[in-house]
Amino acid sequence: MAQSKPVLYSYFRSSCARRVRIALVHKGIEFEYKAVNLYNGDHKMEDFLKLNPCGNVPVLKDKGNTIVSSPAILEYLEETVPNPPLLPEDPASRAKVREIVDGIVSGIQPHLNMRVMKYVGENYNSKPKSWAKHWVESGFGSIERILKESYGMYCVGDAVTLADACLVPQVFNAHMFKVDMAPFPIINEICSRLNELKAFKDTHPFIQPDCPEDLRIPK
Repeated sequence: MAQSKPVLYSYFRSSCARRVRIALVHKGIEFEYKAVNLYNGDHKMEDFLKLNPCGNVPVLKDKGNTIVSSPAILEYLEETVPNPPLLPEDPASRAKVREIVDGIVSGIQPHLNMRVMKYVGENYNSKPKSWAKHWVESGFGSIERILKESYGMYCVGDAVTLADACLVPQVFNAHMFKVDMAPFPIINEICSRLNELKAFKDTHPFIQPDCPEDLRIPK
């Protein structure tokens, strides 16, 4: 029997998984949510490693295909469900979107990966989180400068793009690490608009099926 809709393997607090959730909701794609508890080590289990040898989320199963890594999944969704788009038509604007995406997915998020945080002796509950703050502040400083030349309503012009899908989850994490966001007024302005949109509201970590009750907020 053919798979009726995509299956997303996700963790409620994963910024990488949220990027994909945002894209799916933005494009109106119904999907099945399968929780992978990173704290309990679900991602290290043999069955999951058969699905994704890298042992991380997100993973998307669609039409018999298994795609791992959020950038690859985002590009796959853009190519297979092009409307509504998350990339501009203009090549230069597309390049700018990818520039911002790369600054986040390569320049900030990997340093905040749970495995990295544990290795350097920090985690979501530790203080003062100097490692996390350093990489967020450094990365956001670069992103803020890029946005001065590219932003409109959102990161690149007035339409939601992959850059926005990556930015909001990273800002959520920045708040978790108690980063002072005052030096990044453009990022704050853009995120305040994005957080009013359905794709960003419906994908908030604290309303996901696997969110613990003590963190859950009303939808």
